[in-house]
Amino acid sequence: MSSGDRTVERRSESLSGYKVLLGICGGIAAVDSVRLLRELRRHGADATVIMSYSAQRVISPLAVEWAAGVKPVTEWGAEMAQLEPHDAVLVAPATRRCLAAHVHGVLDTPLQMALSAARGRRDPIMFVPSMHDDLFDDPVTDDLCQAVVAEGASVVWGKREEGRYKTPDAVQIVADLCHLVNSRRPERRRVVVTLGRNRSRVDAVRWITNSSTGRTGWVIAEHLYRMGHTVDIVSGEVTSQPAIVLPSIINADDPEDMLGALLNLAASDNAPTAWVHAAAVLDYVVAEPESTKVASGAEQWGLGLVRSTKHLDALTPLCGDCCRIAFKLESGVSDDQLIESARSLLQKHDLDGVVANHLEEVSGNTGRRGLWVSQDSEPKLISSLDELAELIEAAICG
Repeated sequence: MSSGDRTVERRSESLSGYKVLLGICGGIAAVDSVRLLRELRRHGADATVIMSYSAQRVISPLAVEWAAGVKPVTEWGAEMAQLEPHDAVLVAPATRRCLAAHVHGVLDTPLQMALSAARGRRDPIMFVPSMHDDLFDDPVTDDLCQAVVAEGASVVWGKREEGRYKTPDAVQIVADLCHLVNSRRPERRRVVVTLGRNRSRVDAVRWITNSSTGRTGWVIAEHLYRMGHTVDIVSGEVTSQPAIVLPSIINADDPEDMLGALLNLAASDNAPTAWVHAAAVLDYVVAEPESTKVASGAEQWGLGLVRSTKHLDALTPLCGDCCRIAFKLESGVSDDQLIESARSLLQKHDLDGVVANHLEEVSGNTGRRGLWVSQDSEPKLISSLDELAELIEAAICG
């Protein structure tokens, strides 16, 4: 096998510097191990692998070696590689036998010894079970899962389909592992991210709206989740979807409904400590929407619009010393004028950063994703959404 066949495209540094042990058990989902290992490496993990005896009957150790870049542990060895320390242990797929042996301290395989050692070191452990409905519905399965969770491990289930609980896809599993590992880092925050576009009702079937796909907000939220932050998303209408399932999404496409959701979050007992306002909020809404459908055919239809409540205005008194980042969009202005507009917004609301965009850049393919304007540095050109997400995460961590 050539080294070129094994290369992967780096997508983030979420697991950079981490040694991750992947344990593969004998469920049929073991065939997805190649995808899982390559996804781990895409996010910077230094992956090692232990395969159970039954896993080797499902997928060849040679295929796993190709994906991991290292030879998997398949049997007992004098060097006791399974006792080497790791920053995290991921077991996917995890059979019920694996869960039971771990809970009861049975050390009959190298994988069980590795899990026992990781439990003793209090290392992060994630189990991703895959099993038929009959086994899942057995109360003992729930007892085993509760036992490993009580010990500090995580159990991640996929969807129930075709008579079995299947494992989530590799992208989701690795994102959840990134979150688990990085949540132990200092300066993790509860972050609210708004995204998408607002709309205002005209009548029973018509609306006015503005332009936003939601993609920028999804990229930011996914990156923050992978980096271990708790992320609450308040979403307007979107035409793009996230690459992973995120745990907390509030849908609110009307600007007042979105503001109400944000005010509720600000007043909650576990209030956010950081805010990212990426949504395209309507500045004007319909003053008196019709409750029924207005008949078509008239030559003209005048709409009365009124200014909506500015979300930053309403939230500023409630946010204290939270980290706050907003977006500023202008059209037909120079870079200097755009930066001046961003600085004005920055100072008015005591923000930590503003992402300043030309409309022409957002809607075109210019290779620019805006300008980062902050209190304590010169404006910085942003060339990609990934770079933008990293800048925002650095600002949140302060």
